[in-house]
This record gives sequence, C-alpha cells and structure tokens, in this order.
Amino acid sequence: MTEDAIVADGLTKRFGEKTAVNDVSLSIPRGTVYGFLGPNGAGKTTTMRMLTALTEPTAGSATVAGVPVSNRRELTQHIGYLPADPPVFDELTAWEQLRHVARLHGMSDGDADERIETLLDRFGLLADADERIASYSTGMAKKVGIIAALFHEPDVVFLDEPTSGLDPRAARTVRDTIADLVTREMTVFLSTHILPIVDELADTIGVINEGALVAEAPPTELKALADESPDLETAFLEITAEREPDAADTRSAEAGAPASDGGRTDV
Repeated sequence: MTEDAIVADGLTKRFGEKTAVNDVSLSIPRGTVYGFLGPNGAGKTTTMRMLTALTEPTAGSATVAGVPVSNRRELTQHIGYLPADPPVFDELTAWEQLRHVARLHGMSDGDADERIETLLDRFGLLADADERIASYSTGMAKKVGIIAALFHEPDVVFLDEPTSGLDPRAARTVRDTIADLVTREMTVFLSTHILPIVDELADTIGVINEGALVAEAPPTELKALADESPDLETAFLEITAEREPDAADTRSAEAGAPASDGGRTDV
C-alpha cells in the first residue's frame, strides 16, 4: 500500500446540468483521520460514493489503498463504508447480518464467530444478537452497520454520520473505536455534522462547499481562520458562508452603472 491511502485528482460529478462535485483533489496519508465537512447538499456524500466506487465520476480519477476506484471488485476488499442509512437486512438478526458480511469477504462462519462476538460486545449488542434487526432502534441498527463496515479490518473506512442516532455512551464507543483504528494504520474518512468529534479525532479537515474543496488544514490551523473566536464551528460557518459583496465590489459595480445624466461608462 502506498503512503497516501486516498488520492483523488480532479474528481467531478455532474447530474445533468447540475455539478454536484467539481474538480476535487485529495492526498490523504495512511493511518490518519480525515474529517470531511460541508453544509447539506455540498457534495460530501457524492464524493464518498465516488471514492467507494458506488458512483462513477464524470471526470477525474482516484485510488484508494492503491486500487483505482474503477476496479470495484478489488476495491471492496480494501475498504469499509458506512452510509448515513446503514445497509442492513431487517429480517436478519445482528449475528446473521454479520455472518453474511463475513461470507462476502471469504471468511468461514467458524473464523467469523469470535470476531462477531467481540464486536457485538464492544457495542453493547451481544444480548440482542439473536433478535431481528427489524425490532432494533435506529441507534442499534447503526451500530450493526458500523460493525459491518469495520468487520474485515479494511485499509480505509468511510464513515458517513457514524454517531447519528446513537446515545452518548454508544457515540463515545464509536469515537474510541475510530481512535483505535488509526493506531493500526487504518485510514478513516469521516463525514459528520458533529464538529467536536472531528475536532477531537481528525488529523486534517477538508471543507467542501457547493461541490468544491474550499479549505483543507489541520484542526488548529482551520480554527485560526476564524475572525470572531478560535473554534471549529465559527471557522466552518465563516468558510461556508455566502459571500457578501465587499466595498471594492460595490465601487466596481457603481463604476460600471449608467451615469445619472444619461451618459454611458464603457466596461
């Protein structure tokens, strides 16, 4: 595996005339947490879907764990992905769901069972392992999705809102798990609206707005961009704010406006 776990060059995705992601380039080192922030509709999920080979780019290229995203079959062996709505089967139990995941990765039931038990216990689901997922709360189903994404110990894991719907104790388990993953040189691509999690865990933060990567820096440097106070929320709000015309813009507009005496200014 290369030093950079994720490399993207000019990733672009258009849906008809709408550009959802525009010329995004990334170089994310192995064994780091990359926090990916942006307002709703900014292009976060589309970017993650391109990096996980679920959406084909309109332009640009990317490799993840050294594998081109165009090679979906090979890529799936190296990545884990938790979308905002975890892909679990309601009719299965948690144990059956995770056995299904293990089989997809070529693991026998015997080899998988010990790991299933360990992970279910870590996330407080062992007592409910034989209940159908249809009976689970939103948070419990999310936990199963997290375990499924991490089960085969991928080189790179993509987590989209991993703590949404979780109680504080479960959310802390997720945060501790992410911190533990990077000690094993796993790379975590983390998208969330819970800014304290990103502030605590991320080595680098990328901010996407209107489909473009508008800022990228370690948390301390990103917070230093805030004019009002050095915190991540303020920096994020300022970076993604709609741009207001400044005095220079106003003067320029006035210079090009028709003169009050009916004269004309060439522009």
